[in-house]
Amino acid sequence: MGLSRLAALHGVATSYSPSPDVTVSVPDDTVIAVLAALGVDAGTPADVRKCLAAAESRSRLLPPTVVVWAGEPLPPALAGLPPGSTVTVEPEPSDLPGHPAGRPPAPLSMRARAAAPAEPVASGEPAPEAAPEAVPAPEAAPAPGAAPVGAMTPPGDETAAAPATGGSAPAWWIPPPHGVHRIHVRTPDNRRATATLVAAPPRLPQPPEGTHGFLVQLYSLLSARSWGMGDLGDLADLAAWAGRSVGSGFVQVNPLHAAVPGKPTDPSPYRPSSRRFPDPVHLHVESIPEYGHVRDRAALDDLRQDAAALSEAVLNKGALIDRDAVWELKRQALELVAQVPLTPGRRADYCDFLAEQGQALEDHALWCALAEVHGPDWHTWPEALRAPRSPGTARARSELLDRVDFHCRLAWLTAGQLAAAQRAAEDAGMGVGIVHDLAVGVHPAGADTWSQQEAFAHGMSVGAPPDAFNARGQDWGLPPWRPDVLAATGYAAYRGLLRGLLAHAGALRIDHVMGLFRLWWVPEGRPPTDGTYVAYDAEAMLAVLVLEAHRAGTSVVGEDLGTVAPGVREALARRGVLGTSVLWFERDWEGDGRPLAPEEWRRDCLATATTHDLPSTAARLTGDHVTLRHRLGLLTRSLEEELTADLADTAEWLALLARLRMLPEGDGDEEAAVRAVHRFLRRTPARMTGVWLPDTVGDRRPQNLPGTWDQYPNWRLPIADPEGHPVTLEEITASPRLHGLMEVLRPRKPHTAPPGERRP
Repeated sequence: MGLSRLAALHGVATSYSPSPDVTVSVPDDTVIAVLAALGVDAGTPADVRKCLAAAESRSRLLPPTVVVWAGEPLPPALAGLPPGSTVTVEPEPSDLPGHPAGRPPAPLSMRARAAAPAEPVASGEPAPEAAPEAVPAPEAAPAPGAAPVGAMTPPGDETAAAPATGGSAPAWWIPPPHGVHRIHVRTPDNRRATATLVAAPPRLPQPPEGTHGFLVQLYSLLSARSWGMGDLGDLADLAAWAGRSVGSGFVQVNPLHAAVPGKPTDPSPYRPSSRRFPDPVHLHVESIPEYGHVRDRAALDDLRQDAAALSEAVLNKGALIDRDAVWELKRQALELVAQVPLTPGRRADYCDFLAEQGQALEDHALWCALAEVHGPDWHTWPEALRAPRSPGTARARSELLDRVDFHCRLAWLTAGQLAAAQRAAEDAGMGVGIVHDLAVGVHPAGADTWSQQEAFAHGMSVGAPPDAFNARGQDWGLPPWRPDVLAATGYAAYRGLLRGLLAHAGALRIDHVMGLFRLWWVPEGRPPTDGTYVAYDAEAMLAVLVLEAHRAGTSVVGEDLGTVAPGVREALARRGVLGTSVLWFERDWEGDGRPLAPEEWRRDCLATATTHDLPSTAARLTGDHVTLRHRLGLLTRSLEEELTADLADTAEWLALLARLRMLPEGDGDEEAAVRAVHRFLRRTPARMTGVWLPDTVGDRRPQNLPGTWDQYPNWRLPIADPEGHPVTLEEITASPRLHGLMEVLRPRKPHTAPPGERRP
């Protein structure tokens, strides 16, 4: 009982429910190990009693981080302050008008007061108006950037703050500007508390209604000029073409996070070294301004020839995408480019970037430099280098200054090309632009876990519990953030991560968005079945997300497939986080299990036929995905049983498409069926419709086959045609099959007469 109580106080579950009618107890050893990762010693009954007594006797006036939503009631921590408490908010530095440069905004001072008691009302008499809780002092005007009391939300503006009227907040409360501030409280009996205050708008910006776009794994998109894999130049070109030629509103890509170097490098974009900085392997080298001024042209020409040979091997000789080989060529070219002096304007831009990124970039670049010398796993480095602030690391920083600068410059160049891709999308008329992807976590040996060691729960890995699809559960090999450290630091690591990702994004996709609420922690050395859920402060995680996305003007799409705890989708929707709806999974699971009609789909989502972890639409329709899994020994039933079940599932959907008259070509035409699937998606109320780019050319190979490692070339395949022959960006954009598919997504244009023939 004591262990369960202690676990509950720290957000650690002692049981979980894989289905509504099943509850599974978590082993005590797991609970003890997870508590230890949170800094709580529960190894013996005496330790449990000691920690429990300390936790229950600890009284906090405020939690470490407090959230206030514009126009909404105050949280209990503030609404329940004793009357007469003084509250002071120190706003974060702001660039808003009225704040002199270099001087912080003036603090907001207020005093908590109790609501006036209601007067008794005799039967039949009209009730008097409620007395105000307090009359604000003359200086109690809304702070710059805050929604004024009683302000109206502009019609159609779903991102504006809700009006802060009557019951929204007590009259003594002065709404601070949106931001992350410090709040100080002193009660009449002289108790004091200080906390981080996150003041967030109530909802995220929303994308335009009915927008469609492409989903693509960037590495798989080779053009005629690629160096063996798709790059940011190809992304900008795809966005420019898609916006202008087929009316697309966005292009969603895989995570472009910095990978852990090594031979071979882990090809998965979802297990990076750092989520805070992009990988320079995505650079289009020839687009760097200094490239044209490299003196050793012969060396560059040799590298370009080698890069052309890499692309030729992938496109025409059946080779897989070789990220290590691509990086080796690009690294050599970038070393030459780095020798070219920057012009005064470019130097100023680089210096601004360094100042803006600060310590985070310096740490990342130093890790990259140290990895070149000591290998990519910092746990194996000399002891003196395993902490970013140690004297030994400081000496290494000085000794490796040139290499640190090189890696800083690569981050700057990559950020510049990310910005160029978003500009290309906007210039092409895209309403959203580039949708970047945020992975669930990072590699345990990478740059983020080295530079932010205190923020991670070492000895733990994120995964998934056993379920109907995977009886053994999953271990993703990603160390989780510690929720207690996030709260104590005002979510600084999370804020910095989001700010960097959103800087050049039109929108952000969050993989496994349920992780904002809880994550399945697996102790090192134990099977995923021996894990447990650890809760995060979802209110704070959402508030920081909404705040940073609001500042960047971006919308957010959450990947909410699979097991989702009750209330999570509702909480996300309330804050404007779009969900993800995949056609084959959209059934009436609480009723007859039949496919949902288009009008029954949710509105606030990205609707699509598939994702990078699922079969392509052509493979789904033909059953190829079943035979592939059979060849790899992944089926749990006989091939005949699996094919029969798959055929029945597909037939139900095709029958619905036929009833809705979306399949005029009839049965047996796979390309027509792919078009029908997308006609269906377009008819749903979904805000966004995503088209898997390989679907536009009939590719039948999945980019990733979960549950495999060496058996299948995950994350290394170029986009290909139905026969498996790779196709380039140029061939994709000229494909009649693509244009036939995109035609069903075009909005119908009104028929209008030429200007000279219009009637007045």
